[in-house]
Formats: sequence, C-alpha cells, structure tokens
Amino acid sequence: MPQTSAQERLNHYNKVPPNGLALFTGTIVTDDGKERKMTRAIEPFKPINASLYLCDNNFHIEALSELLESDDKFGFIVIDGNGTLFGTLSGNTREVLHKFSVDRPKKHGRGGQSALRFALLRMEKRHNYVRKTDELATQFYINAATRQPNVSLLCEWRSVTTMQSDMFDPHLQAKILNVVDVSYGGENGFNQAIELSADVLSNVKFIHEKKLIGKYFEEISQDSGKYVFGVDDTLKALEMGVVEILRVWESLDINRYELKNGSTGETIVRAGEQSEQLS
Repeated sequence: MPQTSAQERLNHYNKVPPNGLALFTGTIVTDDGKERKMTRAIEPFKPINASLYLCDNNFHIEALSELLESDDKFGFIVIDGNGTLFGTLSGNTREVLHKFSVDRPKKHGRGGQSALRFALLRMEKRHNYVRKTDELATQFYINAATRQPNVSLLCEWRSVTTMQSDMFDPHLQAKILNVVDVSYGGENGFNQAIELSADVLSNVKFIHEKKLIGKYFEEISQDSGKYVFGVDDTLKALEMGVVEILRVWESLDINRYELKNGSTGETIVRAGEQSEQLS
C-alpha cells in the first residue's frame, strides 16, 4: 500500500531536511503500458512553504513548481540607532540573515571640554557602527568569488537617520532600489519595510498575497455580498461558478465527498475532516 511505502521511505530520515521534504508514492504507467510502483523523496532546493497530505489519482507538484517561478531575491538593510538587521525576500520566503545591536553614547549636557570630548566619542562610535554595517553588507550580499551582488536588487531601509558612507560597496550602491523611513528597528522594521515597498516589490508573491487578503477584508467591511467563508458556503459558490479568487489555508484538514444512493441514484456532496466518520 502507498502508506506503507511512504512510511518505509520516511524511516530513512531522522529529521525534516532544512528546506522541507516532498514525498510521492503510488503506481505509474510506464512507456510500454505496464504498471509499476514507485516512491520518490525530493528535498527542495529552496524552502517549501506548504503542507499537504493527499491521496489522489495524480501527483500534486504545484508547491514544487512555485519554487521555479521566481528567482528574484531582494536584500534588506534595516538600520537605526540601536542596531542593524540584514534580511532577504524571495517569492513568499522572508529570511533574517543576521542582526546585531549597538550601544552608542548619548548626547551629554556638560559644557566646555567635556562636551567636545563626548562629541568626538559619539562620532567615533558612529563611524565604527557604519563601517561594521557596510562590511557585513558586503559579506552577506556580495559573492566572494565573483565580487558581484548575490541579490537581484538590494533595497536599503534606514530608520532614524540616513547615513551616507564611502565604505559602502559601489556594486551594492548601484543595486539600491529604494530608501524608506521605518518607525521601528529589527524584525518589526523589516516587516514594515516590506509593506512600505509594496509598489517596488509588486511582483513578489509575498506582497501579492497580502493584497489579496486586504481586498477580501475590504469586501467584508463594505458588506458587498461578494465574499464567502466557511467550507459549505465556499463549496456552494464553487459549484455555482461564481468564485473569482479562492484562498485556502494550507493546513486545512477537509475532504470533499460525493455520496451516491445506490437505490435512488441520488448524489449528495458533503465536506468533512479526514478523521470524521460520514453517514
């Protein structure tokens, strides 16, 4: 049975691979028309953001196909007075590469030579902070072998103050697509930077999904009647052919069943969880 073959193959893994795992098992028809059992385990070359368990007469490879759609990778630098975050966005995959904090001296109220000394200390700390940020940007976004950027477009976001630096790699400088002001540092600033860059990153699936959700809630707030939710109402709308956009939770544990009465020939459609006993 397919389940047995799948379990046997899974026994070869003591943990889930870093990018996930796609397991296919079943019976295929060879070129000469003969049936043959097969089991294939595929470790994706990029993280796979989907979870699916399905017994069907087809192998569903949509999630794997999506990994091939876009190789565009956008680099992010979120910098403020407390630290810097380096991240990337590719398709719908958001990744934090590195982040570090900094302790910069505050402005001092003393006058005379003390004020000058503290001002020099602040300038030195600021210079070291900018230099470290520029060096790490080169480390994360420049291919050491080719000396070329490893992101399609480097998007640089700076909070609190805009710092211009001659130490910033000119190859990366040419790749800066946009600079925006964010209200936060760290991961909150990263999320805000992605949202503020929706127009620039309009082709990235991550942004496309957020726009779809926004449109859905807009229809609800206007009470337009052009929306449905819940399994039963959604299935009815699909059968009527009035659905333009369908969004399904990737962990939805629901199956669609067609039940036929052997005596009358009547067919009814039911939806239920995989573990539910239908009667």
